[in-house]
Amino acid sequence: MILFRLFKVTVYSSFLFLLTLLSAPAHASSPGTTKAVSTPTTSATTVLRGRASWYGSYFQGRKTTSGERFNRFKYTCAHKTLPFGTRLRVTNVKNGKSVVVRVTDRGPFRHERIIDLSEIAARPLGITECGAATVVAEVVKADTPLGPATTPNNLAALFAADPNPEAAYATYSVPNADDPEPNAATPVAPTEKPALIAAATVSKTEAMTANESVNCPTGFLIQAGSFGDVANARQMQARIQSLLHDVKVELSQDLLDGRQRSRVFVGNFGERPEAEAVRQQLRVWGIGGLVREVALR
Repeated sequence: MILFRLFKVTVYSSFLFLLTLLSAPAHASSPGTTKAVSTPTTSATTVLRGRASWYGSYFQGRKTTSGERFNRFKYTCAHKTLPFGTRLRVTNVKNGKSVVVRVTDRGPFRHERIIDLSEIAARPLGITECGAATVVAEVVKADTPLGPATTPNNLAALFAADPNPEAAYATYSVPNADDPEPNAATPVAPTEKPALIAAATVSKTEAMTANESVNCPTGFLIQAGSFGDVANARQMQARIQSLLHDVKVELSQDLLDGRQRSRVFVGNFGERPEAEAVRQQLRVWGIGGLVREVALR
């Protein structure tokens, strides 16, 4: 009888143990281990900076590394390592034009470039005329619509965050601004700094080929005002010169619509983000302005 009772107790205990196992979640940690839970305080954006090129009709219909057929009329791109299907918002830092593309191929493998765009994606950025151009590309959400896109409001900040700006290309993470507190007047600045993920071992100058600059913009200016009275224009010129000691400030007098106008131009910047950063600083001082692209050469 005692043996029978012991047998019943053993069976009942085993049954309870089995129920406990069956009711445990599938991802529960095994004994002796601790499940790591990632709870970052701020999220970050992965950013790529470097030269972008393009490919078109010669590769039309060929199978890409992902297995898809290349179509120059679809918004796709090639990148060396990003997972297929990754979506990028690519912005030409010369003209501020943006486009969203999807990674479907591997490359490019020459001139230290970071991305190859399909022909339809390269056209709105002005890359088909230049051969290649410096871009900033952000990894965006998988449901972001493909095609032409709005220029990121923080383009200047993304470009300036590059931890290795002299390298031919760089990949880095930029912390996003923290969510503002309720009723806060301004967003809270991120507490972390940009982190370098990868960078080229050669410089931008070494990687750029001579023919890439043909028919591309030479630079950007800030028009800080247009005045009918030249005295007011000179006053604005003097004010900006007192604030920006190392930036060229010029006065241009032109006949516009039959009227003499005096315009104040600030700087001669090689990249749009540089001009935008100065324009934002002028706004802080109460001076409005527009970034204008220098005529093509």
